[in-house]
Amino acid sequence: MPLTLELTNSPGVPLEVEGLTPRAAAEFSSQDLRKFPVQHGNRKAALGDFFSISGSVNDLELRFVGDLSGVHWIGAGMDEGRVFVEENAGRHVGSEMTGGQIEVRGDVGDWLGGEMHGGEILVHKNAGHLVGAAYRGSRCGMTGGTIIVRGAAGNEIGQAMRRGTIAIGGRSGDMPGFNMLAGSIYLLGECGIRPGGSMKRGTIAYLGSHAPELLPTFRRAGTDRPDFLQLVFRDLAARGLAIDDELANARFTLYHGDLVELGRGEILVRET
Repeated sequence: MPLTLELTNSPGVPLEVEGLTPRAAAEFSSQDLRKFPVQHGNRKAALGDFFSISGSVNDLELRFVGDLSGVHWIGAGMDEGRVFVEENAGRHVGSEMTGGQIEVRGDVGDWLGGEMHGGEILVHKNAGHLVGAAYRGSRCGMTGGTIIVRGAAGNEIGQAMRRGTIAIGGRSGDMPGFNMLAGSIYLLGECGIRPGGSMKRGTIAYLGSHAPELLPTFRRAGTDRPDFLQLVFRDLAARGLAIDDELANARFTLYHGDLVELGRGEILVRET
């Protein structure tokens, strides 16, 4: 039976549970885990002040129950195991994780998978801004792993990402792939403005029928039906994203840029 943490005392100010990973929880008994230190606003508190705790600490699986919109850093830094959130979660879900799996049934806040290095994150509904992005002042964002958001996401998806994969099933905000170093971003819904600004390498693929206008510093390279996308579509469909026959047979126009940088980035735009 997984270790279950049910929210019993909704925090009036942000509650941070950074460091509570499946591996860390396995080092405590259920009773001692109640004393695990958390940050409640500007003061220290204990995990048991907000959650009831049941189940086994040895399964390397954490299950959160309740609306955790005000609870941040869930699964941050985890390296193995599984974290499951039944409803919503706050900011920094899976930030800096290196392995394991996180699944959130509801919405999540900003910085989903911020600077993550490995592992998998699946969000069934919507995400905030800066999915897989670098922290302000950092040189690179996510360096590995996979982030799947079945709903919408905000601005600066994959900002400064170096490696890894991000896929957004719904609408995405402005400036996806801004300052991107490498990696892949797949966007299936409507999109915001200025994609790929200052990107150096990497791939942004607009799989929906409403691609934004590209910056003038991107150069058209031709139209084709890239073979690698068929493998991508198969993987995204297996993860619950909508890939119909029309998309699977679509042609894409390739653009290279950003020419104010190295100019080795790729933006694929679906032909409609």
